[in-house]
Amino acid sequence: MKMLQILPINETVASHNWLDSYPYKSISVVALHPIYLNLQKMGGLKDKKQMKFFEEKQKEYNKNVHVHYPEVHKIKSRYYKLLFDQEKEKVFKQKDYIEFFKANKYWLEPYAAFCYLRDKYKTADFRKWEKYSVYDPKKIQSLIKSRAKDDIVIHYFIQYHLDKQLKEVTQYAREQGIVLKGDIPIGISPNSVEAWTEPHLFNLNVQAGAPPDAFAVKGQNWGFPTYNWAKMAEEGYSWWKGRLKKMAEYFDAYRIDHILGFFRIWEIPLHAVEGLLGYFNPAIALTTDEIEGYGIRFDYERMVMPYIPYHLVENKFGKWAQEIIDNYLDDNGWGHFKMKEDFDTQLKVNQYFLQDIEEEDLSDENRWIRDGLFDLIANVIFVQTGENQWHPRISMQQTNSWLELDEHTRNQLDKLYVDYYYKRQDDFWYHKGMEKLPMIIQASDMLVCGEDLGMVPECVPPVMDALNILSLEIQRMSKNPKMKYAHPADAPYLSVCTTSTHDMPTIRGWWEEDREAIQEFYNVELGNHGSAPFFAEPDICKQIIVQHLHSPAMWTTFPIQDLISIDGKLRWDDTHGEQINHPSNVRHKWRFRMHQSIDDLKNAKHFNELLRTLIKESGRDSDY
Repeated sequence: MKMLQILPINETVASHNWLDSYPYKSISVVALHPIYLNLQKMGGLKDKKQMKFFEEKQKEYNKNVHVHYPEVHKIKSRYYKLLFDQEKEKVFKQKDYIEFFKANKYWLEPYAAFCYLRDKYKTADFRKWEKYSVYDPKKIQSLIKSRAKDDIVIHYFIQYHLDKQLKEVTQYAREQGIVLKGDIPIGISPNSVEAWTEPHLFNLNVQAGAPPDAFAVKGQNWGFPTYNWAKMAEEGYSWWKGRLKKMAEYFDAYRIDHILGFFRIWEIPLHAVEGLLGYFNPAIALTTDEIEGYGIRFDYERMVMPYIPYHLVENKFGKWAQEIIDNYLDDNGWGHFKMKEDFDTQLKVNQYFLQDIEEEDLSDENRWIRDGLFDLIANVIFVQTGENQWHPRISMQQTNSWLELDEHTRNQLDKLYVDYYYKRQDDFWYHKGMEKLPMIIQASDMLVCGEDLGMVPECVPPVMDALNILSLEIQRMSKNPKMKYAHPADAPYLSVCTTSTHDMPTIRGWWEEDREAIQEFYNVELGNHGSAPFFAEPDICKQIIVQHLHSPAMWTTFPIQDLISIDGKLRWDDTHGEQINHPSNVRHKWRFRMHQSIDDLKNAKHFNELLRTLIKESGRDSDY
C-alpha cells in the first residue's frame, strides 16, 4: 500500500444530531472534527470511576455494526470537558501548545467563538445570534475574556490535541512511504465560521448542487452557498491559499471534490428544493431574440411558468386530482392551472409538509403528494436568472411541458439545448477554470487529484492536463458516450483509477442492480463465457481488482469494501450496507464502519497473501 485516501475530516457539528454526520458540509474548512480524537492519546482521567465508565462506553460502541454518530459525539464531548477541566492549566503552559496557538490563532478564535455561540443559541444559524449575528472581532475578543472563557477555550484545547494526533499519523505515514490523501469539499455550510466571518466571499442567496445523473435523477441540492470568485480574485485567492497551506501540514495529496465547480457551478435558487431548477453559473444566458432565432415562438407563460393542464394533474394524482386542485392550485383558464401563492415554490411546499416534523417522519402519502407538487413546479422549459436571461431547464426533454409542444418547437429546442450545454459555454468555461486553478494549486506541493465526474464540459480535460491535475476514472462511469464502460487499461497515466466511490454501490452492490447490464459486463468487459453469476463472488471481484491494478493510471485506489470482497471469509454479509452514501438523499445517515478491526485485517493471512501476490504481479509493488 502506498496511498491512504480518506473522506473530509473537518468539523461539521451544527445541530448535534445525525445531520452532522455528513462530512461535506463543514462549519470550518480548517478545524478538525472532534469525533476523531483518540481518547487514550489525549490522556486519562484521574477519577478512576469516571475513566472506567468511558472505557465501558468505548467497548459498548465498538460492538455496534454501524457508527452511532450522535451518541459517540455526545459521549466523547463529555470526556473532552472532564479532561479539559483536569488538564487545562498544565497544557496551556506547554511550549508546543503555545506554538500551536500562536500559529493558528487567526482561525482558532473565531472558530471557538462560533462553537460557543452555536451551543448558547442552540443553532448554527448565526443570523439568530442577536448582537453577534454580524461578526465583529472586537466583540469576540470581549467574549473570550468574559465568564464564557472556559466554554470557548476548550475548543482550542480540543483542536490542539487533534492537530497533534493527526500530525503524528502524518509523520508515521511519511516514514513508511505512505501518501495520505485528503479531500476538499466543494462547498461550506451556509451556517459556518467562514460564512459568518467572511460573507463577502460567498453568494449566500443561492445554493450549490449538481445536475441530474444516473444516481440522482432530480439532481442534487447540497445547500452550500456558492463562491464569489470575483471577490476571491480581488484578494489574490488568499482564502484558498491559506486553506491549502494548512491542509499541506497533514496531507501529501488531495482530491478536489467536484472540480467542475471551478469552471462553473450548478446554482439553485433558495426557493428550490430539488436540483432540476438550477442553472450553471457563470454561463452565457440566452436572450429572447436568440431563442426566437431558432424559429421558436417564445411564450413566457407557456415556457417559463409551470405548465399544469388538467390532464397532467389527473394522470399524476389519479383519484386525488380534485383534492390537489382544491388545495394547491388556482384556475388559470382554458383547463390550465397555476400554483396557489402559498405553494408556488418548492420551498413553500416543503415547509408546508414538514411543519413541526422531520423528513423521515413524513408519511408516504404526504411525501407522494409533496413530490408530485415539486414535479408540477419544475415542469418548465426555461429558467430565468435576470432580465432577458434564459437558461434551458436541465433534462427539458423529460418534462411533460416539452412533450406537449408541437414537433417543430421540440426539434428546435433540442438544437438550442445541445448548443447551450455542449458548445456555447466551452471556451468561456475554459478561461474561467484557467483563471482560478493555477493560482490555487500553486499554493502547496501536494499532488492534486480532481473528481471530474458527471456532466463534464469538453474544456475540462485540457485544463487538467495542462496543470497536471489527475483525473478520476471509474469503470462503470465511462466518459466516452459511445462506450458503456470505461476499461481500466484505457485510463491515462495522469489519473486515479478506482472501482467505486463513497457515492456509489460497491462492486457487490452494483452487481445485483441490473441483471442485463451485468451480463454484458461479465461477457464483454471481463471476457467470461456463459451466464453471469447472480452475486459478485470473490473470483468476480478479484477479476475486477486485477483489471484495475494493471491499469496504466498513476494511482489505483480501492474502497476497503471492494478490496475485502476478494476474500469470501472477510466480506460482509450485508452487501448493500457497504454503500457509504446515497447522494439523492440529503438526509442520509453516514454511519458505515468496517466490520473488522485493523488488527483483524493484519492477521488475515490468506487475504494479505492474495493481495500481495496481485499487487506484485501488476508491478505496483515497485518504488514510485
